[in-house]
Amino acid sequence: MVDGTRLERYELRSEWPLAGVALLFLAVFSVDVLLQPRGTADTVVEIALKVTYFVFVLDYLTRLYLARPRGRWFVRHLFDLAIVALPFLRPLRLLSLAVVVKVLQRAVGQSIRGRVIVYTVCGATVIIYAAALAILEVERGQPEAKIGNFGDAVWWAITTVTTVGYGDFSPVTFQGRMVAVALMIGGISLVGVVTATLASWIIQRVAEEDTASQAATVAHVEQLRDEVRQLREALEGRLRR
Repeated sequence: MVDGTRLERYELRSEWPLAGVALLFLAVFSVDVLLQPRGTADTVVEIALKVTYFVFVLDYLTRLYLARPRGRWFVRHLFDLAIVALPFLRPLRLLSLAVVVKVLQRAVGQSIRGRVIVYTVCGATVIIYAAALAILEVERGQPEAKIGNFGDAVWWAITTVTTVGYGDFSPVTFQGRMVAVALMIGGISLVGVVTATLASWIIQRVAEEDTASQAATVAHVEQLRDEVRQLREALEGRLRR
């Protein structure tokens, strides 16, 4: 099993800082893609992107070091490996935003409604916005590219994540297709998580109602027994008299 002391303690302490770093990366990446800074501003943006990326690399290596056994943890966290092992596909670094949804889920606790709201609203917003930025960066300016502005990128992200796929916009580069694959998998996972959460809630409610019904039935039987006992005692008393 994974070490439940040092690793879990580290993950609990690092969740919120990592969520802040992920949001910072999203903000800097948005500036880079939407504003396309030049000169000194471009240098600052690139340095900020590399620093935030290095934070996630360091976090992955730290968790791998603390995990016991490391082999099993490594196999179970291939998604985390994909975030840090694909530096040449910079848009896929936006996968690190998954930590933001995880932190929000922990913040709402065990509330079913809270989880559904977080998964649906926050998850969909983060996925669509991040995918739109990623596809715009890799497609803009490419020969025969159909996605040339942020509006087209958002429309493409919405139709792709909902598996509608009108086909009016489609990536033409390898990196763009990798972003599309990540977006489709993210959309399917989001729907699956929401569906599973609702199903779990329904099963829980049915079980609670069944338990309550059984408790009410037992209480009713006990009440009938008490009434029968009282009638019997009253009848015996009359017979004795």
